[in-house]
Amino acid sequence: MNDFDTDPQEPVVDRDTESAVDSLALTEIQKDLEGFLLGGPRRYTQGQVAAAVGVDVERADRLWIAMGFALDPDPDALMFTDADVAALRSIIRLVDQGAIDPTNEVSSARALGQTMARLAEWQVSMISSHIVEQLTDSEGKSVEEIRDQVASIFTEIIPTVESLQSYVWKRHIASTTGRNVGNPGNETSSRDLVVGFADIVGYTSLTRRIGARELSDLLERFEYTSTEVIARNHGWVVKTVGDEVMFAAESVADAAEIGTSLHESVLPDHDDPQLRVGLAFGPALVRFGDLYGSVVNTAARLTSTARPGTVLVGDNFAAQLEGTPGWRLRQLRPRRVRGIRKLEPYVLRRE
Repeated sequence: MNDFDTDPQEPVVDRDTESAVDSLALTEIQKDLEGFLLGGPRRYTQGQVAAAVGVDVERADRLWIAMGFALDPDPDALMFTDADVAALRSIIRLVDQGAIDPTNEVSSARALGQTMARLAEWQVSMISSHIVEQLTDSEGKSVEEIRDQVASIFTEIIPTVESLQSYVWKRHIASTTGRNVGNPGNETSSRDLVVGFADIVGYTSLTRRIGARELSDLLERFEYTSTEVIARNHGWVVKTVGDEVMFAAESVADAAEIGTSLHESVLPDHDDPQLRVGLAFGPALVRFGDLYGSVVNTAARLTSTARPGTVLVGDNFAAQLEGTPGWRLRQLRPRRVRGIRKLEPYVLRRE
């Protein structure tokens, strides 16, 4: 599948690479890469790819756009490859087999596209840096020599990246299936879960005081250690957004361990900023890997009202944890916050 916003005469390139390789070579390299990844050149129009799969053009176009790919305004432009046809056929087959509800096919395509787009951004950045290093001695080489050199690099790297990506995906499928047995994932289903947030206190002002490299190091330590703490205690990361991680767990005891361990293990240095954590328990709508519902809003409000270095939990969470050995709860006075009629927070500490 292709991003058709790209003008073939103006390839999207890394500016450091451009300094080592002229624009003509970059144009040819991009064409080579597209052919290598997608198994051949663009050969089908919008109408032809829809006819090949047996659907109308409007349905095919909706799915391409949902996955994050632009459409050429010229309906007769050759835009699609054989791999694009196979991908569209796969989506339609999943719908026909009942794995995807017909009313959810666009939403499913959008969720897949957004997830893979972020992954691709990171992978291209990583591979581009490697290519830049390999092409530092390209001055004086012909376009054909540079194309051969880049083709060799991609031939070595892409299969390895694809294999690793496939393994991690399968491993997550196995793990997620284990905790979701008996919990169908249609759009109207909900599950009783603990939803939690942890964010870095004073992040906005921090970004104005430190440099990009130091900020990158801080975020890497935050994301790496928080993910390790959450996974070790039987939770899972829903998403990370800058200075905040959203996570979930099935057990309030596991979530309590996650919340306190985040303070103990994440950003532990004296000069590091503190965290604040909020946990709430209740029914959550599970939709395309994300969570929705009042429990999410409650967890977010608890986090925003928590003092640095503390864990605040909601009343439903406190009721579930009450009597569990090893934990102490202290009730705070109720608070009125936007979007919630009354927030009844408890401070969670180890015994």
